[in-house]
Amino acid sequence: MKLFTSARQFLSGTKKDSKSKPPYLLSIRSSTTLIVLTVGLAIFTDIFYYALIVPVIPFSLTVQVGIAEDQVQHWTSILLACYSVALFIGSPVAGVYADHTSSRRWPLLIGLVALAASTLLLCFGDSIGLLVVGRILQGLSAAIVWSVGCALLVDTMKSAVGVAMGYVGVAMSIGLLIAPVIGGAVYAAAGYYAVYYIAFGVVAVDILLRLLMIEKKVARQWIEEDETSGSSEEGADRVDVEAGNSPVTASREGHESSVEASKTDEADRDPSNPAIQDQANNNEEKRIEAANMPNQDSVAPSDSISMWRAAKSLLKSTRLFAALYCLLVESGIMMGFDATLALFVQRTFGWNSTAAGIMFLAVFLPGFISPLVGWLADKYGARWPCFFGFIFMIPLLVCLRFVTDNSIQHKVLLCVLLALLGITLAFANVPLMAEITYVIEAKVAEQPGVFGEKGVYGLGYGLFNMAFSLGGVVGPLWAGYVVESAGWGTLTWSFAIWAASGAVVSYLWLGGKGTKIEGADASQQEEATS
Repeated sequence: MKLFTSARQFLSGTKKDSKSKPPYLLSIRSSTTLIVLTVGLAIFTDIFYYALIVPVIPFSLTVQVGIAEDQVQHWTSILLACYSVALFIGSPVAGVYADHTSSRRWPLLIGLVALAASTLLLCFGDSIGLLVVGRILQGLSAAIVWSVGCALLVDTMKSAVGVAMGYVGVAMSIGLLIAPVIGGAVYAAAGYYAVYYIAFGVVAVDILLRLLMIEKKVARQWIEEDETSGSSEEGADRVDVEAGNSPVTASREGHESSVEASKTDEADRDPSNPAIQDQANNNEEKRIEAANMPNQDSVAPSDSISMWRAAKSLLKSTRLFAALYCLLVESGIMMGFDATLALFVQRTFGWNSTAAGIMFLAVFLPGFISPLVGWLADKYGARWPCFFGFIFMIPLLVCLRFVTDNSIQHKVLLCVLLALLGITLAFANVPLMAEITYVIEAKVAEQPGVFGEKGVYGLGYGLFNMAFSLGGVVGPLWAGYVVESAGWGTLTWSFAIWAASGAVVSYLWLGGKGTKIEGADASQQEEATS
């Protein structure tokens, strides 16, 4: 039992009692750098594992499972969609749990268990059923990592949310950048199982960092106490010295004062005193009058705010729904190319899995500008960077339909268009991730305390994951079936129309410059004048 209690305390970080010693290397383990690194690696691990097998699936389905060649595109799209369905269902659950648990590290470790089980199933599964279950577990793991990880980043970097989400974009880009290349090259050189040996190694490093990390709110259990106790003792000593009193004198004077005060209190509590009776009557009248007065601006105490009430208040935001729709569009387009690009270059250029994996470099290499895009979102709001991303995405998607021949010119054209498309995807994605936090901050500025003490960042990013995963369901299915029935050219211009709808929604309803800050300033002014 003692071992179980110690393990639970270690995983949650909750302080056992006043005599508990702070964890080793507390300042380093709770530093912003380590927390950002841990969340970044968690997201990288999820994306790396997701993207590692994207270029391998079309080739392994025929070898490992024995799927017929004409059914490969069908099952590739279904496996990608299974991941997104699990992500869609698990994200709000993970987000709500993250908002109501004492530590965000505990759900992150649960996500690792699901990821490990997924890795084993996908590695050793020799049937479609096992692969489907593996992808579902992988989606559940991603739901936890993204909902809890993004909420933890917001807790850590409240003053620079856009930049924090830019780091998420970098982690995602690195995973999407190197995983397809490694997956394709390792599969071609060493076979199917060697691909998953790499995945096991990355997961091991991820486990180590998640166990080392300590959240800032957990670290404050020791840091704030030390600072408060120290300052209180110093303050008391300073008052005694300035007053010229020794501890003995101060104690004697305090005793005499307390005796006199007790005598006065006894006189004040005498029911026969008319002044006391009048004061009591006045206080009772004021209490009844205050109870009957309507107060529209009042907010329920934080402990009485239900999960449903917080969610209902958040879902009333038009900005939130605009951001969620734009996320659906962006993720649908990106994952639609995940499902079709490898097969397209194989059929058009005759490339193998290694070359197909290298092609993804062009799409995700520009993701390294994500922190810059996040800084722009912090400075100017989400509207204009996101609108820029979608509006320039339209002609690029249209021009992709001109890649048709197995020639050097068409190969170069494809690489250039995909690289530019990667830039526009970064501009569309990162501001939308930050917009979730901006919406929550604006709600709190309008009605302080509406979400309680713990807030709804986990729920907000759970909804973000739902929109992202819904795009991951729609995009691959759309892309797969359109390519098979109508061809590559039809897919590209249909995606261009979809991107145009994202541009319209982002321009009309996302927050612009100062939207996030003005509400907070107004709230601060009201508090100052009250």
